[in-house]
Amino acid sequence: MPTDVERWKSEVYGNEIREHLFRFAEEGWDAIPDDEHDAWFERFKWWGLYHQRNGQESYFMMRIGTPNGVLEPGQLRVVGEIAEEYATGPGTNPIFGDAYADFTTRQSIQLHWINIEDVPEIFEKLEENGMSTQQACGDSWRNIVGNPVAGKDAEEVIDAWPVIHDLNEQFKGNDDHSNLPRKWKVSVTGSPDGSGQGDINDLAFEPAYKEIDGEEVVGFNVRVGGGLARNEERFARDIDVWVSEENVPEVAGGLSALFREYGDREDRYNARIKFLVDEWGPEKVRDVLQEEFVDFELHTAGRDVREEYTYNAGDGGRNDLIGVHEQKDGDNFVGLNVLVGRMGAEDVLELADLAEEYGSGEVRLTQRQNVIVTDVPDEKLDAFLEEDLLEHYSPDPSPFMRGSVACTGTEFCSLSIVETKNRQVRYARWLKENAELPEGTEEFHIHLSGCTASCAQPQIADVSLRGMKTRKDGEAVEALDIGLGGGLGEEPQFAQWVTQRVPVDEVPGAIKNLLENFDEEREDGESFREFVTRKDEDELAELVEPEETDYEDPMMHNTKMTWYPYADDDDMGSSPAPTYPDDTPMPADD
Repeated sequence: MPTDVERWKSEVYGNEIREHLFRFAEEGWDAIPDDEHDAWFERFKWWGLYHQRNGQESYFMMRIGTPNGVLEPGQLRVVGEIAEEYATGPGTNPIFGDAYADFTTRQSIQLHWINIEDVPEIFEKLEENGMSTQQACGDSWRNIVGNPVAGKDAEEVIDAWPVIHDLNEQFKGNDDHSNLPRKWKVSVTGSPDGSGQGDINDLAFEPAYKEIDGEEVVGFNVRVGGGLARNEERFARDIDVWVSEENVPEVAGGLSALFREYGDREDRYNARIKFLVDEWGPEKVRDVLQEEFVDFELHTAGRDVREEYTYNAGDGGRNDLIGVHEQKDGDNFVGLNVLVGRMGAEDVLELADLAEEYGSGEVRLTQRQNVIVTDVPDEKLDAFLEEDLLEHYSPDPSPFMRGSVACTGTEFCSLSIVETKNRQVRYARWLKENAELPEGTEEFHIHLSGCTASCAQPQIADVSLRGMKTRKDGEAVEALDIGLGGGLGEEPQFAQWVTQRVPVDEVPGAIKNLLENFDEEREDGESFREFVTRKDEDELAELVEPEETDYEDPMMHNTKMTWYPYADDDDMGSSPAPTYPDDTPMPADD
């Protein structure tokens, strides 16, 4: 039997949602029938709107898709202006203030406190400037990710930006691919560093060489079925296909159609391509693709460059894109650290000014929630690096700042169990002052995810943190599971979860003790991931010694039960937003 979501989608879905969305915007929040909230909120996702959490009933998060993280000149300014005018809500974040933009692990932008009445004006402003929220959420093609400096990277072996642009143009708003069993996440990269993170996507195109008619040409090998969510992590599987640049759209569309036709629509938990690959195996996926969904004979896989992958590898090479890097045209791109991916609206506007003054005005977003200013010539580089804004968004940050990633958390998300962004900022600041990395360890990734949905990609971090609850001194408090040793690179591996339900105020001490134990027990030149791989589960658990320190956590209480975790009066009765009839708790988002 199809799920409720499938029934709702069969009634109204895809581009036609926009007409209803605009009608509700004109009539106001109260025009959405109480008994149809679940259905409409599910549909609104297709146009980039997620309903926020319990206590924030009349507010939405809006996600803006930016393919490959590319913001063309002028577009970052538009984001800052929208954040300033429309994304200021009734609650003030003590670290980030009233209005801000969140840069995500999928190279997108999220704005909060959006009123449905403002959506048409926001859409008009976005679309006038070549931007859109279309399919930024929902059961369809999501924002396509890759190496954010595609087309400019001096190290790339093939320019993936034209491919990404063409895929976005072809499949966003395409009725044939608008209603899939679940989300469809695609990565395309032409860089040999692995910065597209294809391993954790539903569909990945990775650079590879193939001899065609006696000549070696560069194209893409194809992998299918990666993902992290719900404790069902998978690395994408090789289906033994190489594809030329011009044939990528047909293969991508074929695999999307294969998922549309054969994906599970009766159980949303199993409605991801990774489970279909589990059931069929890569060989059958290739066979069905060939027989039913493409009109030309598929090539077998070519010679890949995965032995060169260093991105998020934890040991040598280009682990991320922070700092100054030379472009292929001789100019520079400068990667700036945005701690946990959140930037105040005023800072967004100032960065837009600096990008225009020192570069071309173009800015790009990374999968590590950071920003890159491109096209900075040598003669302007020093002056740019001296700008005051870069004291807060540094091209040379502390490893604890550089490696921090956090999801939205209970501030806005109904799925999250714990507060995340402010907490990870506090963790990073405390660790910067109180902990040291062993000699030769220059990067250290700590990812904090509020639940098992894994939006912060915790399974691919040196230290993985996942929201839980526990009791301490007789009181219910927020807690975190701790995992170790995840990452990508040439030999990707998922973190091993070694310690459960550590009270949040004891986590910084646990990480400090872990680093000291690593320093004492590591072998010569051993990276943290190599160190973790060498240890068994019991040994790893002993390395993590939770400890109270002078770190204080103001969000120890159950922030899931507050209308806003940072409000002075945060109980549900203090919420300024309308509530469901009889204060019925909000349903969880999918």
